[in-house]
Amino acid sequence: MKDNKISAALDTLSPNAATKERMLGQILQTVYEGKTKNVLRDEADGSCWLLFKDDTTGENGVFDPGANAVGGNVSGKGKLGLTITRYFFDLMEANGIPTHYLGADLDKCLLQVRQVTVPRLEFVLRYFTAGSICRRFSLDAGMPFDPPYLEVTLKDDDQDDPLISERLCLLKGLLLPGEYQQALDLLVTVGEVLRAELAELGLKLIDFKIELGFDENRAICIADEITPDIWRVQDEAGNIPNQIDCAKMILTRIEAKE
Repeated sequence: MKDNKISAALDTLSPNAATKERMLGQILQTVYEGKTKNVLRDEADGSCWLLFKDDTTGENGVFDPGANAVGGNVSGKGKLGLTITRYFFDLMEANGIPTHYLGADLDKCLLQVRQVTVPRLEFVLRYFTAGSICRRFSLDAGMPFDPPYLEVTLKDDDQDDPLISERLCLLKGLLLPGEYQQALDLLVTVGEVLRAELAELGLKLIDFKIELGFDENRAICIADEITPDIWRVQDEAGNIPNQIDCAKMILTRIEAKE
């Protein structure tokens, strides 16, 4: 952390996540409160952070990365997710894929990021059928897509994140001409890197979703996070672990690999 005032104040925090969030709110302005992360900004210097919370998405006590509601709270999840995000952002940058990542303070669950404009869109890539696409189209789970199946959804919990076309993105002013295809091309590239890395960790990537941002020059980059909250994977036994179990498994395998 570059801001000594923030670092010193946070060092006095108790381990309680709610207390940490309240203290952060006194030091930094909360720009946006999300289900699993908050966006924070220091108005004095314009710096921006994401606070990774211990909240997890799901319904009826079941973890689900595709759910639109907070389903529970798991102590340590924020730090675990931030550790994995840092690893995969470093991996993307090493493969020439730009991200908004600047640095991380793991103990304080903070990711320092470039300020980018993030449209209310999620970009989804599917290698196999699973989840909502099976429900929408009465498909069996596990059917392969070759080439991968791409979707773009509007982030709108009230409408259950509906699919959105390029024409509607332009009509709503979410993207500029040409950016829809540019985003899909980047999505495919991200998938290739992510799929290969997870395979090295003994996991088969089923599907994932990412958010993308644009800087002041409209250059595109990966925004938000890269954690088990954004993907489904299958382990060697054919099981699909939930976000928490998957994160612990990946961290163990990353540490063994390094």
